Amino acid sequence: MLTDIEIAQNAKMKKINEIAVELGISESDLEPYGHYKAKLSEKLYSKLAFKEDGKLILVTAINPTPAGEGKTTVSVGLAQAMGRLGKKAVLALREPSLGPVFGIKGGAAGGGYSQVVPMEDINLHFTGDMHAITSANNLLCAMIDNHLQQGNELQIDHRRIMFKRCMDMNDRALRDVIIGLGGKMNGVPREDGFNITVASEIMAILCLSTDLADLKERIGNILVAYNLKGEPVFARQLGCDGAMTALLKDALKPNLVQTLENNPAFIHGGPFANIAHGCNSIRATKLALKLGDYCITEAGFGSDLGAEKFFDIKCRYGGLTPSCVVLVATIKALKYNGGVQKDDLAKENMWALEKGIVNLKTHIENMHKYQLPVVVAINRFATDTEEEVKFVEKFCSDLGVEVSMCEVFAKGGEGGIDLANKVCETISYCSESDAPFRKLYTSEASIKEKIETIATEIYRADGVTYTTQAEKAIKEIEAIGFRELPVCIAKTQYSLSDNPALLGKPKNFKITVRDAKLSSGAGFVVIYTGDIMTMPGLPKKPAALNIDCDNDGNITGLF
Repeated sequence: MLTDIEIAQNAKMKKINEIAVELGISESDLEPYGHYKAKLSEKLYSKLAFKEDGKLILVTAINPTPAGEGKTTVSVGLAQAMGRLGKKAVLALREPSLGPVFGIKGGAAGGGYSQVVPMEDINLHFTGDMHAITSANNLLCAMIDNHLQQGNELQIDHRRIMFKRCMDMNDRALRDVIIGLGGKMNGVPREDGFNITVASEIMAILCLSTDLADLKERIGNILVAYNLKGEPVFARQLGCDGAMTALLKDALKPNLVQTLENNPAFIHGGPFANIAHGCNSIRATKLALKLGDYCITEAGFGSDLGAEKFFDIKCRYGGLTPSCVVLVATIKALKYNGGVQKDDLAKENMWALEKGIVNLKTHIENMHKYQLPVVVAINRFATDTEEEVKFVEKFCSDLGVEVSMCEVFAKGGEGGIDLANKVCETISYCSESDAPFRKLYTSEASIKEKIETIATEIYRADGVTYTTQAEKAIKEIEAIGFRELPVCIAKTQYSLSDNPALLGKPKNFKITVRDAKLSSGAGFVVIYTGDIMTMPGLPKKPAALNIDCDNDGNITGLF
């Protein structure tokens, strides 16, 4: 059996200009990065403004096992299946982060025969977007510390600097550091720390910006610190918003690649969903909507994280209206939510399946709260038994929800034909409905009201408790004029609650908010729950141990 990387290396890719021509993109709007990947020009979207948007399909999931549920694999397989049906579908996905690539999961470009390629490039340096974001982030940090060193005209309180350095790697040793040691010429000593690049506010800004002017304005609006009087200090006051924009001008352009079956794919932006907003860029999504009849995009982790943020943050700022939700699950994950240990998930266990399927039901109900139709995609494994499959099919049928058994990992587009047909039929049927897409809360609600709405409606919590630090932070954020921003809740992906050990559909719990941070440039308030870290660590046996490169430059072990 071939590994993912071996399948990808055997792929018959088309030159990227051929993929562009099939989308109707002219050579003047294509900026190639080698033979098989390219960026798209700043002017392309304005040229397409007259075109009607296609249908927007969001792929999300139930709460995953530690191995994930295959959202990207299903997204790619769905696009390939639509291509086989003669539908013009365009993928719009996130860029992988080097953190998980070398950490737990290995590669992150789909799997089996449903991948985006060139797989090695996408998983590693790609077109340099992550490096540009890291550089822009750290330029701002350098400017803050230089300002302190050079007289501190803005009277920044070095104890209240809100903006951290970042790097795109899991490195727990950098979570909390002391900088400026070694004498007067080395700067002002202070506490600092690093986020992983995909949790940086710069990443969120890149993904939510509509053009260069919007990007620059958002950068200028970043809250970097408070001064000695307790007043906010923004990045524009340090005068580096222009230089940061210059570093990001190419990174703002969406990247064009292809699937194993030569379907077009935009891979752009990559915020995590458990510690950030978990969606690819608005620019890539909007381009895909203009260039295809269907845009297939995904949001990270379960629908309680990625989908909620997609609807309540990305759709709010992008003016996007989804047509359908594809909810990915595996029978293994349903049994995991029913209490089966990871090593025993391949064995038939109807009792655990019946107990754990409540997690799927809750996610379906949650998506219906946004007044969107749902198609369940069961990412099928060879170990799934007929009895287990029939149980899930009947369960979904009883709920009035379409379900499809997907085999896109093993069969590529062919294994997703049934899913593609059901998605297209669902969109066609529901387009005649009068029920409009709705967001979960209004901008006018207070920050606490937004948190409590998500906690009770999506997580199914009994309520929310706040630490003293959280109460103080929320009060301060509202006092300086940012009450109307949406909230981005940092929470474990493994449970509907803030406790990863509570599987299925937890009951009799409250969410504990331990802190809040204003991301005024991105345009949301980050709400911290549980033990979520914005700088992950490596596991005992990192995926990096399996990755190698021979003397001819051939990469192995990348998933």
